[in-house]
Amino acid sequence: QVQLVESGGGLVQAGGSLTLSCAASGGTFSTYTMGWFRQAPGKERHLVAALTWSNPNTYYADSVKGRFTVSGDNAKNMVYLQMNSLKPEDTAVYYCAAVGPYRGIRYMARDYDFWGQGTQVTVSS
Repeated sequence: QVQLVESGGGLVQAGGSLTLSCAASGGTFSTYTMGWFRQAPGKERHLVAALTWSNPNTYYADSVKGRFTVSGDNAKNMVYLQMNSLKPEDTAVYYCAAVGPYRGIRYMARDYDFWGQGTQVTVSS
C-alpha cells in the first residue's frame, strides 16, 4: 500500500526558506507523478508543483515560479519542495500526492490517488 509522509513544515518569516520532504513507500515511484498541493483555510486545494521521473517533466503554478523548486531522489523514494522567498500568502497546509503509473503531469487534486497527512507552513509578515 502506498504511503506518503511529509515533513519540514514550520513557521518562517517572509523572505525566508523552507524545504519540505515527502517520503514515499509501497509503490514503484519511478513511474508515478508526484505532486505538491497546498490548501489555505477556506480555500480549495491547489497544485503547487509536480514532477514525473519517467519522461522527466516538472510543473509549477504561476504563483511559485522562480521561488519554489521540486526535486526527487528516485533511489530513496523521496520528493522535495524547496521554497525560497516565502510570502505570507504561501501560508497553507502542504500535501504530497502521488498518482501512477505513467499518468503524466496531473493538475487536479481529484486526479491523485495517494495523499500524505499534510504539513503546516506559516509565513509571518
